[in-house]
Amino acid sequence: MKKPYLGIDLDKIEHNARSIVGLCNESGIEVTGVTKATCGHPEVAKAMLRGGVAAIADSRLENIQRLKSAGIDTTFMLLRVPALSAVDEVVEFVDLSLNSELAVLEGLSTAAVRTGKVHDVMLMVDLGDLREGIWPDDVIPFVREAVKLEGVRINGIGTNLACFSGVVPSEENMKQLVELANEIEHSFAITLEWISGINSSGLELIASGKMPQRVNHARIGEAILLGRETIQRKSWPDTFQDAFVLHAEVLEIKKKPSLPVGERSEDAFGRLTEFENRGNVLRALINVGREDIDIHGVTPLDSRIKVLGGSSDYLVLDVTAVEGHIPVGDELTFTLNYSALLAAMTSAYVSKHCLKA
Repeated sequence: MKKPYLGIDLDKIEHNARSIVGLCNESGIEVTGVTKATCGHPEVAKAMLRGGVAAIADSRLENIQRLKSAGIDTTFMLLRVPALSAVDEVVEFVDLSLNSELAVLEGLSTAAVRTGKVHDVMLMVDLGDLREGIWPDDVIPFVREAVKLEGVRINGIGTNLACFSGVVPSEENMKQLVELANEIEHSFAITLEWISGINSSGLELIASGKMPQRVNHARIGEAILLGRETIQRKSWPDTFQDAFVLHAEVLEIKKKPSLPVGERSEDAFGRLTEFENRGNVLRALINVGREDIDIHGVTPLDSRIKVLGGSSDYLVLDVTAVEGHIPVGDELTFTLNYSALLAAMTSAYVSKHCLKA
């Protein structure tokens, strides 16, 4: 049986990285490539590094361990704030971690001192997106306690925007981050190496020339992997949007009504879906479903094919416009958005095939 698979074009990822790094470097911003959407895939990380990213970041310790085991020699950043129960592993495997809890910093301090290491930390500040981070009013009291800890070094502050609440990076909130950095340095006589203001949502701000000069670090994933900024999901100039292509096999083709027949209830996922009456349509089932992808995040490469929905195991398509051209056993191809890519890379039922010229 042929499993569905992702074709991963490493040359396109490398090209995208080079393009994004070039844009950021022109503004004095160093880029850390984010591999979390690919579950820390070593070949993807290598392509990013060839494209010029200065380090690799991931949200899962398991992924960072996989990358290190693959022989990738670079600086590794842990994107997700560490669990208190994982401080020993963080100090062992990670060069720099993002932090927002004093108790965790104390744990990292103990682990670092015990192993004779100094662990670098970036303090995360919540500038309104309401995900991780110290509230701005609490930053100085927090740092006052953090600088007393041995074995940890505060070498930067950062913020995360446009993720949980969709707050857009702006000149104003970036200036607020810089002002906090200046206040920390003045109050505690320390120098912060990094002010990490943006992810893929900040490209427009950089391109506009309005990014404050002291912001010198970016954590970039989607713009490199999928060639899109993440405010309006627009294609970014000089990048590819098809570095990842999903291939799946047609299991069934039948002409059926477009409206369900009989009394209806919620579907298997608790939804009551609305259907449009389009008469009889030619429907194809393919061998991926909600267990493998976000069904709302895939787009057929053939624009004549329409996604109708899906179940755990099937994606259901309207292939009326290509009737007679798609037999059972044929392979259809799809591009993916970030959500669909993350799911497909995580699924054990989707193979990953790396392509390189």
